[in-house]
Amino acid sequence: KSRPRSVPVTTGSKDLQTVNLTLRILFHPDPTLLPSIYTNIGMDYDERILPSIVDEVLKSVVAKYDASELITQRDAVSNNVADDLTRRAQTFGIYLDDISITHLTFGHDFARAVESKQVAQQEAERSRYYVEQAEFEKQAAITSAEGDAVAAKMLSAAFDKVGDSLIELRKMEAAEEIASHLASSRNVVYLPKDKGMLLNLPA
Repeated sequence: KSRPRSVPVTTGSKDLQTVNLTLRILFHPDPTLLPSIYTNIGMDYDERILPSIVDEVLKSVVAKYDASELITQRDAVSNNVADDLTRRAQTFGIYLDDISITHLTFGHDFARAVESKQVAQQEAERSRYYVEQAEFEKQAAITSAEGDAVAAKMLSAAFDKVGDSLIELRKMEAAEEIASHLASSRNVVYLPKDKGMLLNLPA
């Protein structure tokens, strides 16, 4: 019959971060080897063997990974631990039915390093936003200036094409406005064309 056991281990990662793990295993002895196990190791064989080999395997496996990899590649870490620990336990006549990492934490130094990295990433994102905003405003200013230049060229070309016609049109509009004002004034006398008119002026 399988029995459970949890083994806590403190070790170090590849990048020298403190790692705290707890491994839970279900195990049972090889029935054919049980007399030899009791004779050579004792009735408390699990207490004598399991903590020792779990500590040995976890330290060996965890040392191959950086702290961040222990999180992002947790399945791979678990598989490596299971394979190595299963082989190691079988040398003592112990079979492992289930192996799982139930607890995984890091030391304070790693927590501070993660926090510092997050702050640095936020600052980098903020700086990139400011750079992109400045680049956008620069491009907008260039586009606006180019648009003004094009408009000025178009206006100049229009004046060149129309020539004196536009000036004459403005003169005619001004003459019409003056005639309209004179027609509405009572003090204005019109002289017929090509006909003289005698004015009785006092001597």
